[in-house]
Amino acid sequence: MYQYVTDKAFLKRLRGTCGDVVNQLVQCINKDSDMSVSAHLVGSGARNLVTQNEKGQIDLDYNLYIECSKIWNEREIKEHIRKKFNEVLRSNEWGNCKDSTSVLTTEWRYFRKGNKTQFRIDLAIIRRDYLGWHRLIHEKTGSVIFDRYFWNQVSDSWELEKKVSILKSNNLWSQVRNKYLDKKNFYLCASDFNHPSFIVYIEAVNEVYYQFQQHQQLVCSVGEHCEKLFL
Repeated sequence: MYQYVTDKAFLKRLRGTCGDVVNQLVQCINKDSDMSVSAHLVGSGARNLVTQNEKGQIDLDYNLYIECSKIWNEREIKEHIRKKFNEVLRSNEWGNCKDSTSVLTTEWRYFRKGNKTQFRIDLAIIRRDYLGWHRLIHEKTGSVIFDRYFWNQVSDSWELEKKVSILKSNNLWSQVRNKYLDKKNFYLCASDFNHPSFIVYIEAVNEVYYQFQQHQQLVCSVGEHCEKLFL
């Protein structure tokens, strides 16, 4: 079952190492005029959402957000970023990344000193419009020429940042963490591998936000009722 990683020294080193590689990728892409991007850990860099299945390997999930691009073809976008990523990985003596359905995945790594838990970077390519967030999907057919590349809209992702801000300002982030972990374990037990961390994160935020709204409406309703009684 999933649990949150509690080794603070290891987490700091893990985030520092992987964050440095991803930041190099951002700089590498942004130095030309084809595309402008930014990158964040899932949960907008939240420090306390890194999970581990028992004592297994750790995926550090990053979103590479396309802010603007002169490249419009989905296949060309994925290939452009994949090649840049491999340049950065090789310069850091890492192996080439693997192009999976929804992320670019690095090889497994571990630190030679201290905690030797294996880890890797999973990099999802995303964009946002008035409908919400979209992930770039590479649907493989077994023949490269027939593979499909397309943007898949993430359900209920509209105003995600606003919801997160409201929940944090009302001291409800611990509930988001609990819900996130519960949902990760639910999908694990169901052998459902179609819910990557970003999707689970959005689901957790939406569920806690909905509960918060329901509570607020109940408070308002009770307040109005009490006000009428004392008129």
